[in-house]
Order: sequence, then C-alpha cells, then structure tokens
Amino acid sequence: MKIALCQLNFKIADFEGNSSKIISAINEAKLKDADLAVFSELAICGYPPLDMLENKDFIDRCIESIKKIAEHCVDIAAIIGIPIINENEFGKKLYNSAVFIEKGKIKSFHNKTLLPSYDVFDEYRYFEPNNKWQIIDYKNEKIALTICEDLWFEQPVENSYTKQKLYTVSPIYELSKFSPSLIINIASSPFSITHSESRKNVLCQNAKQYNLPLVYVNQVGANTELVFDGGSMFINSTGNVFNELKYFEEDFKVIETSSSEKNISEKELSNNEKIYKALILGTSDYFKKTGFKKAVLGLSGGIDSALVLVLAAKALGYQNVHALLMPSRYSSQHSVTDALMLVSKLNVSYDLVSIEPAFSSFESSLIPVFNGKQPDITEENIQARVRGTLLMAYSNKFGNILLNTSNKSEAAVGYGTLYGDMAGGLSVIGDLYKTQVYELSNYINSHGEIIPRNIIIKEPSAELRPNQKDSDSLPDYNILDKILYYYIEQKTPLNEIVEMGFEKQIVEKVIKLVNSNEYKRFQTPPVLRVSSKSFGFGRRMPLVAKY
Repeated sequence: MKIALCQLNFKIADFEGNSSKIISAINEAKLKDADLAVFSELAICGYPPLDMLENKDFIDRCIESIKKIAEHCVDIAAIIGIPIINENEFGKKLYNSAVFIEKGKIKSFHNKTLLPSYDVFDEYRYFEPNNKWQIIDYKNEKIALTICEDLWFEQPVENSYTKQKLYTVSPIYELSKFSPSLIINIASSPFSITHSESRKNVLCQNAKQYNLPLVYVNQVGANTELVFDGGSMFINSTGNVFNELKYFEEDFKVIETSSSEKNISEKELSNNEKIYKALILGTSDYFKKTGFKKAVLGLSGGIDSALVLVLAAKALGYQNVHALLMPSRYSSQHSVTDALMLVSKLNVSYDLVSIEPAFSSFESSLIPVFNGKQPDITEENIQARVRGTLLMAYSNKFGNILLNTSNKSEAAVGYGTLYGDMAGGLSVIGDLYKTQVYELSNYINSHGEIIPRNIIIKEPSAELRPNQKDSDSLPDYNILDKILYYYIEQKTPLNEIVEMGFEKQIVEKVIKLVNSNEYKRFQTPPVLRVSSKSFGFGRRMPLVAKY
C-alpha cells in the first residue's frame, strides 16, 4: 500500500486553516497515487486544545470540519485525529479519537486507550479511555490504528521510585488478536532532549515485537510552551527505520509498505542542534500563531540576553527585533561595548537608555521611608524593575513582545526580580541551565563568531552593585546545575545527591532555594520546553508548603 505521511504544523482552534492544510495534503497524496493519507493526533483542532474541549461549539466545529474534509477523500482514504463525543451513558464527555475516511464518508472512529496524565499531559481530564478494539480493513491490509501513548505500554514510569508500569492494558496487544498486517500510530509527541531517542526506540520495539511494519505520523510546530519536532517515520517489521521525515519542519512523503528500498533516514542531530532548532521553532511559532511580528529585549552585555537576541533574530528576522541597552552606574564599559558589537554583527536596531536618572529618582523618593537603612537587595531590585518598566513601555508604545532572557538555573533558585528581569511574554531560554547556555552559545559560534568571545568568557554578573559576581550568591554553575538536574529532572532525594559527592551544606541551600521560590516561577512567562521537566504547567507544586 502507498501511504502519504502528512507531517503538518497545526494551530489550535484554527479550523479553517487546519482543514485547508489537510485538504491540500490529501490532494497532493492523490497526485502521487497514494492509497491512504495519514495525519497526526487531534490534527483537526491542533494539540493540545486544553479546556477548549469543554465547549460544545468547539467539538461541533471539529465534526463540521471533518465532514467537509471527507468530501475530498474520493479515490483515497484518510486517517485524521479528532475529538469526538462519548455517546455512552457513563464516563467523560469525549474520546481522543482518529477517524477513518473512505469514499467520501466517515467509516469508523478509533479511540485512544492510554491517556497520559503526567508532566505536560492531562488527557484524562477530558477524555474517556477506549475499551473496544477494531481493525481497519482496507486495500488488502488489516490496519491496527493506535494513537500516540497507545504504544507506550511496555515503558516503565520514568524516574519512579516504584518502578512499576503505568498502564494495565496494552492496546497493541489487544489489536494483535485480530492478526493485523500493519500498525499505524498517529501522535502529538512534544520534543524534549531526552525524549526523541526513547520515542524511536519504543516505535522500533513495537514493530519488532509484533513483527509488523509501522507507520508513525507526528505533529510538528509549537503551541505556546510545547515544541513538536515531527520526525514521522516508516519502520519495517524487523524494527529498522526505513524512511524518516524531517525534524522541526513540515514534511510530506509517500512510502510503499512493501518496499525493499534502502534505509532513508534523516541525519542524526546533536543535542545542541536539536535545542537550537526547537527554540527557533518555538519562538517563531509563538509570534506567528499569536499574530505578533516584532520583539524587544533588554541587552545587558551578558551571555543570556546575547543568546536570546541571536535566537530571536534567527526566528523572527533581524528587522523584527529591537534591543534596549540600559546601563547603570554599576555597568562595566565592556558590557556596553560587547552589547554594541553584538547588535552590529546581527544588524539589529537598538536604543541606549541609561537607567541612572530613574534609579536616582527612586532613591531620592525613598530617603524618608528608608531613613537609616543601608543599601541592600532592595536597591538591586529597583534597578531591575526600572529596566522592566522601560522594556514594557517600549512594548506598549511599539507593539513589540518582550522576550524574557532568564535561564533555568536562575529561575530555579530565585535569582531574578519579579516585575523586573523576570518580565516578558515568552521565556526563550528558561528551560536551559546556565551551563547549557554556554554550550549552545559555543555551538552557534562554531560556524563563525556571532556572539563576541568576551561575552562568553567573562565571569557572569548581574551588575547591580559594585564588583558583583553570580558566584557571590550561588555555587559555581557546574556544581549548581548538576544539583538542580538531579533534584528537578531526576527527583533525586537530598541524601542521595549528597552521596554522589556534593557538599551537604551546598545541596541543602540549593534545594531550599528551589522550594522557597515557587511563588516567583508561578508568575513568570511561558517557558519553551526542551527538557524532560521544565518550569510551567508540566511541574505543578504548591506555592505554600512545608516539605
């Protein structure tokens, strides 16, 4: 059978736009004599639609759209992800489903069984799990249709202290009782640096275990925090990838399930390449899908804002990015010089606005209130908030969305100022630890120096007091980031982290900082997710707790 793998970038609730993309792909598949066109999970409405699913009008528009699309499925069949109403007396209102269309009509619905409710997923909030299985008979093939998580039954719970499997039923095992000849899996599987390899292993393992070829179609594109990397593929019955679509961009390919062609796979990307492409796609789609075109950010001469400026210029075009340089009495001359060198290299527009007049005015106004008090972190925060105010003023006046430049290390330990340097509409590098910021910056410069070398090699500093260094308040980032990784991503207990060789006092301090700054992270902008555990709705912690 000739199957078209349609890897597309959908916008949530854009029924006209999504339908148009699907119909165009179906027509292209017809021209290439495909028998079947396959689209991703919840393609009709985009993933994840979240609480939009609770509106009946939203579901009605999904059904209306699929009926119009069905009219184009003449001389070709299609499989498309869609939410449908649960007509049973009991259970949740909806199913996460896939529709099979043939001869211009909807022939059957195939509902998702395994509903992930961990990390960024909360599908059981909306959907009823499937408990009935059926095969698609089409063109001498018996197709076992599964949806994303349905193939993940064999995987243990990640980082679980119980080490037990998450689910009690295996959909593909149940479907195997019907003697299928082909597995199709449609997915909206988001990118993380640890997930792409394990995902491919799961798919290959299923194909090999059931001795069946497997077609996998994933969504691509970004919806707010989540970046979907695509990487759709065809795997033969021995578990080898025979054909692989592009990563981080739309793609379309027709494969022949009985083909004996040589392996055609995409070049394996390095971790830094994956993160770079994910952040570019995430930033670009955030602006495209919200309707905004231009960005502004505060450029300090430090490595974090430098990296964000490079990513923004690549994602949006240099002409759509503006930088504000906002030196104070504590800013070193080389910080201004380095920042000016970077904007010159990128051809990005900028303004230089000193915060000294505003900061001095605040100090004068507060003399009666702060009488007798020595300067401390209060004055540092005032500087950060002055800068935040200037940036938001520029955003309001010119319509540029403010990009946040904080990294994950800072966010984790509260090394940032609410309504100051933590302000913004999107956090571009908020899921990168400081050490990863350096790695990604060096990767970018490996193709020719873009970020001035002095920005990368100088000791990091917020420059909010004389001779300030990050190391005055925090452990060395090589140590801090490892502790944070074990505690946040791996959920490793304090005593076990200490047993790895870290100083107990430092570990206790870091963990206390992480736990006590949850209230700050709760008020920050959405963070582009590239790790297995980013700050945001994938990590839900109480703001007030004793633990």
